[in-house]
Amino acid sequence: MSQASRSISSYFKPLSSPASSSPARPKLNGGPSIPSSPINGKQKVTTSTVQTSTITTDDGKTETTTDGAGKEVNSSPVSSSGRKRHMNEVMLKAIQDGLAEGEREAKKAKVVTAPIFQNLSPVKSLSLGKASSREELRDSLKSHPDKLALLELELDTMGEDWLIALQEEFVKPYFLTLKQFITAEQKTKKVFPPPQDIYSWSRLCPLKDVRVVIIGQDPYHDDNQAHGLAFSVRKGVRVPPSLRNIYKEMSEDVDGFKIPPHGDLSEWARHGVLLLNTSLTVRAHEAASHSNRGWETFTAAVLKVVTSRLVPRNGVVFMAWGAHAQKMCSGVDKNKHLILKSVHPSPLSAMRGFFGSKHFTKANAWLEERYGSEGGIDWKALGA
Repeated sequence: MSQASRSISSYFKPLSSPASSSPARPKLNGGPSIPSSPINGKQKVTTSTVQTSTITTDDGKTETTTDGAGKEVNSSPVSSSGRKRHMNEVMLKAIQDGLAEGEREAKKAKVVTAPIFQNLSPVKSLSLGKASSREELRDSLKSHPDKLALLELELDTMGEDWLIALQEEFVKPYFLTLKQFITAEQKTKKVFPPPQDIYSWSRLCPLKDVRVVIIGQDPYHDDNQAHGLAFSVRKGVRVPPSLRNIYKEMSEDVDGFKIPPHGDLSEWARHGVLLLNTSLTVRAHEAASHSNRGWETFTAAVLKVVTSRLVPRNGVVFMAWGAHAQKMCSGVDKNKHLILKSVHPSPLSAMRGFFGSKHFTKANAWLEERYGSEGGIDWKALGA
């Protein structure tokens, strides 16, 4: 899709691309006579409406030719001003011929690929048997060594229940192409988060434990910030503005919550909060540089796994802050899950509805109705 964010409901729909258009070409319907270049001291003039021409000699006399039907066409001597007009018409015809030639060449030309994709190999669909463990999936890929090499990171670092649930996704052409792109980027650019942290959300929050999903957009793109969890940064790193606003809202919403001195949300993940960015990598200091490469399709599949694997269980809470997150949640069944919407907690928008939304207590009230008194999230687990 431009691959802009993909909602769950659009996950299996084909992505459309804008129709191409060819440049318009000038037409000569009923226009003036267009002469060719002088030949042996004579000038040949051909009309654009009939197959008719005259030969004009250097002394101004004319000779008449016939049209396609064999009829004679009268003409008169050409004045010096007429010759200038003929020269202008020669130039016009040359331009038109050039346009026509350019259009013919364009149709023959091959599509030029962006430099980053020039070394990517075409990827075909791959069908594997259903694996029930990490090692079984690895063994099934050994007969496809090129694919195995691309998927080593997933096999080595993803939480096993997520790996098994998403195994069909990894061998789809879009994901293998995405991995070619990411691998090439990591060889020539600085990419965040570090490879071992790209799937940290899956190790810290097992699929079976997910009760709340908080959707981000892009990993932080400054040094030492991103570590695989949406809105979260490593301890010792300055707390970003959006997370400061999240803490501010929690201090007003959650009894006993004290704003911690760090921005590491790993404890939330361990308590069942899936902190998922829709794009899982980014080039250093270039926001959204890995958007529309395939991550959005993959994370839509992650959300689909969450909703389908938990049904007919008691459902999950989706916190959709901002238009991007809300679009990602557009296919979630509201009868089975709770979707809490507001503007993004960014300083640019938090005052317009995020502050005062009380999403954290609303989430716990809903979860406790379905999972019992212990079903809520311990939002205070981060520690003061």
